[in-house]
Amino acid sequence: MKCDVLNTPFTNCPHADFVDKAVRAAFAESLEKLKGSLPLKVPVVVSGQKRFEGRTRPRYCPSQKDWQVAAVTLATQEDVDRALAAAARAWGEWRDLPVEERALLLDKLADRIQADRFDLAALQTLEVGKPWREADADVTEAIDFCRYYARRALVELAPRPQGNVWGERNTLWYEGRGVAAIIAPWNFPLAILTGMATAALVAGNAVLIKPAGQSSAIGYGLYERMIEVGFPPDVVHFIPGPGSEIGDYIVEHPLIAMIAFTGSKEVGLSLIRKAGNTKPGQAQVKKVVCEMGGKNAIIIDDDADLDEAVAGVMKSAFGYAGQKCSACSRVITVGQVHEPFVKRLIEACRSLHIAPAHDPACQLGPVIDEGAYQRLNGVIANPGDGATPLYIGTPPSDDGFFVAPALFAVQDPRHRLMQEELFGPILAIYQAKNFDEALEVAVSTEFALTGGVFSRSPSHLEAAKKRFRVGNLYLNRGCTGAMVDRQPFGGFGMSGIGTKAGGPFYLLSFADPRCVTENTMRHGFTPDIPPEA
Repeated sequence: MKCDVLNTPFTNCPHADFVDKAVRAAFAESLEKLKGSLPLKVPVVVSGQKRFEGRTRPRYCPSQKDWQVAAVTLATQEDVDRALAAAARAWGEWRDLPVEERALLLDKLADRIQADRFDLAALQTLEVGKPWREADADVTEAIDFCRYYARRALVELAPRPQGNVWGERNTLWYEGRGVAAIIAPWNFPLAILTGMATAALVAGNAVLIKPAGQSSAIGYGLYERMIEVGFPPDVVHFIPGPGSEIGDYIVEHPLIAMIAFTGSKEVGLSLIRKAGNTKPGQAQVKKVVCEMGGKNAIIIDDDADLDEAVAGVMKSAFGYAGQKCSACSRVITVGQVHEPFVKRLIEACRSLHIAPAHDPACQLGPVIDEGAYQRLNGVIANPGDGATPLYIGTPPSDDGFFVAPALFAVQDPRHRLMQEELFGPILAIYQAKNFDEALEVAVSTEFALTGGVFSRSPSHLEAAKKRFRVGNLYLNRGCTGAMVDRQPFGGFGMSGIGTKAGGPFYLLSFADPRCVTENTMRHGFTPDIPPEA
């Protein structure tokens, strides 16, 4: 019998209202409590057994470089072997549980995360430099993934009849593939990790959770809550460590049945290649769910509402310092709108409050670490021939990895600023002669993740729907902030393999289909006869 709570309609978890003084006070309280407990100790966990000893790596706050947020124990290949052996043994029983039981655990996890939402969001502000609103939105998305996938599992994974032929019964259903490696990014450290892991689990797979090195404390916070709500310790294992040391080992291990990955194109393509190499003792072909990067454009038509356009570009380009795979990194203006739009955009950039992410007034926080800081500043200092600086902001201090907004005008759609994913607050602006050229330039990269158009022309909006071929296209709004169920998220081209997280049928990527056909026109009937006493 399906649990009543899973029969309720899915609704998105509301974001926190920081206009409310009580909400601000509650978030600030979580931050102060967290600061008093630093550095957090993050273990390797195999079958519920935590290991703190051995090699560790410190993680420092991007906003305040001398604050150590965590000491992360690094997993070894031996840890991976033990975790995979235990997960493989536990998988069959987990797979064979009624789907309602697995789905109910997802709903319980959503409740647990929601109860701790400010504690988890506060950790994000310190460990990965997410401002208050961005961190809270990440937590609410994690809650949404749990509740959405719990309800979709009852629809998508449950047995269903096929065909309608007299004398024959056909039943189709989906079941877990085995052990899934969950390899998560740092930019949505709770939401994406939760989404991939819960999709794999509710579909009937055991999982190894490998968080990003920059966000292992957040990953451990999710793991702890999974165990607390009842996920079996042999089904969920927590394996932090460098991708160069254990990532490839996990991907290539013969006991791994599938990999769910979100991250860069380079790592994603390497992972796909490695997963395709069949090893001795491997029982099946590995499946890969892979979401990669983007070089996302917003077109500003010559009749656009510039108030809406500037606000949409600012949020899309500089929300979380441009470190979203969906972020706008190219603006394509049409005709005479170029100058007035650029003028307003520059003034908007001047008004951005750059500050530590834990400061409630922060509008633009730090980039993730020193490597990103040095790389982005190198691009700003030397963007290449054909890029004209329009505005270069000034970062506030040397205490954190702050990179101010940088706007460049380019005249060649093939310029590196128009083609390379930079993952920071750097925006290239190209002036197109007309809307047709703007559409051509918008789709001139190898990526196809998100895009946007600001226009008041119905014919231009219709043309964009047909020709601006990306996974998520937004008309007259920014190109970030996809909501579970409302905007299923994911791209194609070099942005991914076409799956849509937070949408229908995503769960089927984590399961194998089975069909059983029975001839019901049998002759006679043999009852089960108990063995003789």
